[in-house]
Amino acid sequence: MLLKELSALASPLSQGQVDKLKQLTSELSSVQLAWVSGYLAASANQGQSGVETTTETSAAPTVTILYGSQTGNGRGVAKELAAKAQAQGYAVNLASMGEYNVRQLKQETILLLLVSTHGEGEAPDDAIELHKFLTSKRAPKLDNLHYSVLALGDSSYEFFCQTGKDFDARLSALGATSLLPLVECDVDYEDISQQWQDSVVEAVKPYIQASSASVVSIGTASVAGESEYTKQNPYTAEVLVSQKITGRDSDRDVRHVEIDLGESGLTYQVGDALGVWFSNNQALVDEVIAALGLAADDNVTVAKESLSLKAALTDKKELTQLYPGLVKTWAELSGNAELAAIGEDKEQTRQFILQHQLADLVAVYPAKVSATQLVGMLRPLTPRLYSIASSQAEVEAEVHLTVALVEDERQGQARFGGASHFLASAQEGQQINVYVEQNNHFRLPENPQTPVIMVGPGTGVAPFRAFMQQRAADGVSGDSWLFFGNPHFEQDFLYQVEWQQYLKNGGLSRLDVAFSRDQADKVYVQHRIAEQAEALWQWLQKGAHVYICGDAERMAKDVHQALVNIAVEQGGLSFDDAEAYFETLRSEKRYQKDVY
Repeated sequence: MLLKELSALASPLSQGQVDKLKQLTSELSSVQLAWVSGYLAASANQGQSGVETTTETSAAPTVTILYGSQTGNGRGVAKELAAKAQAQGYAVNLASMGEYNVRQLKQETILLLLVSTHGEGEAPDDAIELHKFLTSKRAPKLDNLHYSVLALGDSSYEFFCQTGKDFDARLSALGATSLLPLVECDVDYEDISQQWQDSVVEAVKPYIQASSASVVSIGTASVAGESEYTKQNPYTAEVLVSQKITGRDSDRDVRHVEIDLGESGLTYQVGDALGVWFSNNQALVDEVIAALGLAADDNVTVAKESLSLKAALTDKKELTQLYPGLVKTWAELSGNAELAAIGEDKEQTRQFILQHQLADLVAVYPAKVSATQLVGMLRPLTPRLYSIASSQAEVEAEVHLTVALVEDERQGQARFGGASHFLASAQEGQQINVYVEQNNHFRLPENPQTPVIMVGPGTGVAPFRAFMQQRAADGVSGDSWLFFGNPHFEQDFLYQVEWQQYLKNGGLSRLDVAFSRDQADKVYVQHRIAEQAEALWQWLQKGAHVYICGDAERMAKDVHQALVNIAVEQGGLSFDDAEAYFETLRSEKRYQKDVY
């Protein structure tokens, strides 16, 4: 029964009790609701059997585990930690930071935080509200709190683990006591995170044992929609189609990829991403081995598994993305002063990483290394996330992706992105390991009649294809507006026929396109947005939700600036008030981004 139905039916609750119940449940996560449901059921059973219930005066401290995760790594580690804590008999409250009621913070005694860093030192979407709260004047004194922070990051970026550092500093400043020093994890986080989990479970033990109350387990309920198939245990699916959808004369190769999920039972919502495990290209693997004068069948050990060097470089190690530590290490091994100078300069290192792969490093800066040394300095292969371009209401046991082949030429050699080349060259029937990564911060409005504005240039249009399929399946039409851009109309209009069909049948209200190189002056989606300022502002005033998907470095920033300018020009707001307006929309989930 829904709460909104209680008042209309013969209910044992007074209207005041119904209002209190609504207030309480609105502040709880799905996991917390599941626990409360079980608690109330147990209380009712006790009452029916004549067992007297008593109120604990010294309830066992709850270990609250909060995660802020952009790609799912933090959530995965948090679930592992919760399982370990529960195995010790601890009461555990596991939740996303985005579902956590910040007003509860002053009641906590044990708080374990796992948080990644996104973009240029920014908090991931689900951690933004808690991050803002802790840095605001509303943040309470936390003298009774004991905490620990595990920070996840990527040392390729300048602001490595910045969000975790922020949380650690703020909690300390507010009077909380650190159980363990801040732990920073790079991309290969598994071993360090396991050590932290084991240490922190021991570190909280004295505070749990100080209480004589019995322990109640919170958060054991599985999250709705979760699958047995995960990043660590992916599903082996089959590729149905990998079809080029850009023209013959296009300067880019964009693929529409269809994957059969078979009998897996995997489900996804529009807005979710698909995690794709890939193998490195064999020609690239052979090139690296030959350039270093190593043997393909040299025996190496990776994560306690013994295998050949060729197998390790194919399926276990990252070859297409460098990181700062490797540049420095290679400079020492090669004895090259030029590379050493690059490694000492953050910005030069960042640019070097963007423009080189391992094969380039090996070719330009020769060094002598053993097979064991090589695999020891390379990062583990990690899956890539792709925005899902389909709705299961339309395609059922399939999942569709829109993949741009990353390609470049360096020193006369063709270089490709690892996952994009794997998918672009996949043949029908090829097996591929995948899993669904939920993205609760990129969802269609709950009310289907709410207007939606979608900005998706290039492959950023992928989730909006899924949005439109879902809306069509739900019988929703009108009040949807797509901004799409790419270089050329004739070569690069992705899914052109589908958009035109949606326009024709009323599923899509408006379509504005920007083909940047079809005229003398380059025109991008932000220019089209500026041209439609008056109408777009009216849509926002009607409650429209705005979605942006695609390039984070330039496009998303330019589009955001165009939107702020509209709020200034059309809404009469100051620049600061316009920024605050979109920040409010973001917190209300009316302004959502899926950028990379």
